[in-house]
Amino acid sequence: MKLKTRSINSFFVIILVPLVFTGACLYGFSHYMLKNIEKQYGIENPTYENLSNSLQMLSGMTKKTFDSLQQQAKNQPDSFEDVQYLDSINTELSSKYSFLIVRLDGNIIYCGAKGDQSELLESLPKSGDFRSGSDSGIYLGSTLQALVKQVDFTLDNGDDGSAFIVTSAVETIPQVQSLMKNMLGVVVLILFITSLGLTLWIYQGVITPLNKLKVATQNIKEGNLDFTIEGEGVDEISDLCSDFEEMRQRLKESAEEKVQFDKDNKELISNISHDLKTPITAIKGYVEGIMDGVADTPEKMNKYIRTIYSKANDMDRLINELTFYSKIDTNRIPYTFSKIHVTDYFDDCAEELGLELESKGVELGYYNYVDQDVVVIADAEQMKRVINNIVGNSLKYMNKSKGFINLRVKDVGDFIQVEIEDNGKGIAAKDLSNIFDRFYRTDASRNSSKGGSGIGLSIVKKIIEDHGGKVWATSKENIGTVMYFVLRKYQEVPVNE
Repeated sequence: MKLKTRSINSFFVIILVPLVFTGACLYGFSHYMLKNIEKQYGIENPTYENLSNSLQMLSGMTKKTFDSLQQQAKNQPDSFEDVQYLDSINTELSSKYSFLIVRLDGNIIYCGAKGDQSELLESLPKSGDFRSGSDSGIYLGSTLQALVKQVDFTLDNGDDGSAFIVTSAVETIPQVQSLMKNMLGVVVLILFITSLGLTLWIYQGVITPLNKLKVATQNIKEGNLDFTIEGEGVDEISDLCSDFEEMRQRLKESAEEKVQFDKDNKELISNISHDLKTPITAIKGYVEGIMDGVADTPEKMNKYIRTIYSKANDMDRLINELTFYSKIDTNRIPYTFSKIHVTDYFDDCAEELGLELESKGVELGYYNYVDQDVVVIADAEQMKRVINNIVGNSLKYMNKSKGFINLRVKDVGDFIQVEIEDNGKGIAAKDLSNIFDRFYRTDASRNSSKGGSGIGLSIVKKIIEDHGGKVWATSKENIGTVMYFVLRKYQEVPVNE
């Protein structure tokens, strides 16, 4: 859910939830109170107006008794002198916070209330007062706080009297006020619960993910990248978490690449230093031999000079590999792509290789199965480097007295496939998948007679892949190795006029 949507929902929740719950609670409390009033005070079919109008509620509490007294005044007025009857009426009224007073010829002959009621007695309306004689009665304020209903009667002997129903507002109105207080408390509780729920909702959707981002930022600050952060919360925060996780992964990859780069550089320096030391030591030894006069014949002198030249060439090759490696690492290999006729190109390569291998006592077999018109787009110089590196690697690990290297060029559909096979010592299965990695050497002891920086085959892989091709190898120990690489054919697309 987006933050904007969540904010809009929160706005409506803040408004609607309290209204709905307050309305429901008000209805429930009012309904309960009306039922309670009907049961406790005998008000028939009380309404919400009764709760909002205190006088109407006070009047309704004693309506039945008032009607009964009016009926009694018409039919049996003499019963108002019967104390037993008056006590029964007063008992009925007492449950409704009311009591009965009877006045005859100006004298109070019955008062159902306890305590001093002199102020009330003096304030009672006169006989014939139409206001107090109505069903609604008359309200006495000030300190009395009472509703008075009056029923006038005339005895058989002609004496006039009045019966008063006095209902205390002090005791009944607080119940209505208590209802209002309870409702206010419920509203406050609803607002509190709503606010708490919204706070938790927003906290879970915004604050919690931000806290996780804060912890993640602290981890990155301290150099710790070994953690994950899951996208959660509102959509914007979730997207931010996802972007942050992607940034962490890239930082981790970059850090790992840097560590590997530093390791590779150290290994390269170590390899080059080791491999340069061997020819330098040899050159120094032969030069000292010449200086000390050990090479005292033309034949020895010629041998010493050729050896020095050979070792210098080894040093030059190592330095060239180092230079080329720096270009690989910065993706600055100087390619010059052009159309190359496969047959002509590999015929020339085979001729050059044949002369070199013959001088080293290794036989070359060349097999070309490609048509004369097959063309590829490639850098001729870099492709020659690929072939020389593979052949050079084969020569390093040639352990047979009669060695051979076969060069085969095949047409495999949209590609040409080049195979370079030798009968050397072979490569163990556990090492085969790693031979194209930088600085990987199967001779962990670094036999000085083999030489090499360990980046020859990684250079091969880089050049072939930059040509859009692929390189791989198969091998059997003590039998030999076959290196394969493929290049896509060049095909002209006809233009429709």
